[in-house]
Amino acid sequence: MGSSQSTPAAPPPLPRQQPALPTTPTSPTIDATTIVSLLSVLALLAGAYAASVRLLPPASTLKTRVLFVWHLFDALIHIVFEGSFLAQCFCVYYSLPTSFATRGPAVTPLLLTPPDVHFLGQRDRLYGAAYGTNPFARLWQEYAKADRRWGGVDLGVVSLEILTVGVGAPLAVYVCALLCRPEGRGALGKWWWMSVLATGELYGGWMTFAPEWLTGSPNLDTSNWMYLWVYLFFFNTLWVWFPLWVLYESYHAINSAMSQAEMVDLVNYLGKKDD
Repeated sequence: MGSSQSTPAAPPPLPRQQPALPTTPTSPTIDATTIVSLLSVLALLAGAYAASVRLLPPASTLKTRVLFVWHLFDALIHIVFEGSFLAQCFCVYYSLPTSFATRGPAVTPLLLTPPDVHFLGQRDRLYGAAYGTNPFARLWQEYAKADRRWGGVDLGVVSLEILTVGVGAPLAVYVCALLCRPEGRGALGKWWWMSVLATGELYGGWMTFAPEWLTGSPNLDTSNWMYLWVYLFFFNTLWVWFPLWVLYESYHAINSAMSQAEMVDLVNYLGKKDD
C-alpha cells in the first residue's frame, strides 16, 4: 500500500476589515521612539553638513554646499530609514496559526494586499514592521500611526521603495561626488543627474499619496497636529520643495550653458565669414 503524505493545514482566512482610523482629534503620543526618530533625522542632516565641510573644495559656493547637503541627506534617509523599511517588509513576519477555533491571532492583522494576494507567495505569513520588535520596527510603527501602509506591506509603497533605495540613493551619492569637483567642471553633467533624481523624487511622492487621495485617504490619520504637520506634511513635502528648486536651478543652468554655446557658435561663424 502506498503511503500518503499529509500537507500542513492552510491558515484560515483573515477578515479584510481594517481597524477604523480616528475621526475626532487625538493627542499625539510623544515617547522615546518619537524623540529618537526625530533626533536620528537631525543627526543625518548634521552628518551631511559635516561631510560637506570636509569634502567640498574651499571655494565652493553656498548653492553648491546646499545642493551637496541635500543630496547626501537624501541618500542617507533612503539608505538608513527606507532601507530599514524594506528590511522589515522582507525579513520581519508573523506566522499565522493554522486554526482560529480556540484562539484568535496573537496580533492585530494589518492586511494591505488585495484578497487572495500574498506577499512573496507566503499564505501563512504577515510581513512588515508591525510585527517586529527591533528599533527600526519601532520607528516604522511610530510613523505608521500617521500612515498605516508603512506598518505592513503595501505593494505600491514597497515597489517604489525598492527603486528609491536601489537607484535613488546611489544616484544621490554620485551627485555628491560630482559636486565635489571644482566649480564649473562638468557643470552640465551635474545638473543633468540632479534633474533626473529630482524628477524621480517628485514621481515617487505623487505615486505614494495620489492613490490615497483618490480613495479618500483610508490609510492616513490626520487626527492630530503631529501626524498631519510633522509626519505627513513636513517630512514628505521636503521631497517636493527641494526637488522643485533643483529643477528650477537646473533649467536656468542648462539654458545659460546652451545660450553661451550658441553665442560661441555665432562668433565662430561670423569670424569664418569675415575671413
